[in-house]
Amino acid sequence: MTYSKYSCNRKHCKNCPFFSTSVFSALKGEILDRVSDSKHFHHFKKGQVIFNEGNFPLGVFCVSRGKIKIHKLGHDGKEHILRFAGEGDLVGYRSFLTNESYAGTATALEETVVCVFPKDEVFQALKENADFSLRLINLLSKDLKKAEYQLTEISQKTVRERLAEALLLLKERYGLEEKKQLLQVTLTREEIASMIGSTTETVIRTLNDFRKEGIIEFFGRKIAINNLQSLIKTANVND
Repeated sequence: MTYSKYSCNRKHCKNCPFFSTSVFSALKGEILDRVSDSKHFHHFKKGQVIFNEGNFPLGVFCVSRGKIKIHKLGHDGKEHILRFAGEGDLVGYRSFLTNESYAGTATALEETVVCVFPKDEVFQALKENADFSLRLINLLSKDLKKAEYQLTEISQKTVRERLAEALLLLKERYGLEEKKQLLQVTLTREEIASMIGSTTETVIRTLNDFRKEGIIEFFGRKIAINNLQSLIKTANVND
């Protein structure tokens, strides 16, 4: 695995704007200093792989800047997106905790910078700080709950409902640009299809239906949400 180094002025974790909501905020004093000093910053261009499915983890990744998709190849040879990560999120920590190979591949969706925390340092912090361990367990539980929910949704909802909910998920995860209400992430139609377990052709057709109904609008490959309430209603979820 090859990284290009990135110089960052937020060397200490305490200076990160996401520190207060991070699991690392459970660490204090000397332990926090040691873990923070051990990390390295690495820069990835759009489309570059951060780690590959099947590889064994050497540490934990925290997104300092940018967006990441976690995906894997199905038996059909097609990509299936498992989840997304953004600034302040931990990536690859589940395989790290279980000492198993990565279940998916992490790829940068745009220019991305990650902090890489060495495996030994994080394990030592887990041993020394019970609150840190509990926060990681809590994070793992939440991710498992989301995965179970997604499996249920795919089996019980229509493509139209799943697509609407996927757009809401992207809005919640990455936000909207204020002026045109554009989703602040750009995905290909193939990537959207892999999110919801559908075909690219069906996604294109359904997105066009949403546009005709005034729910969304296209600006090149970007998608703007024109009518949030209609999108929520279409997704059949509670606001």
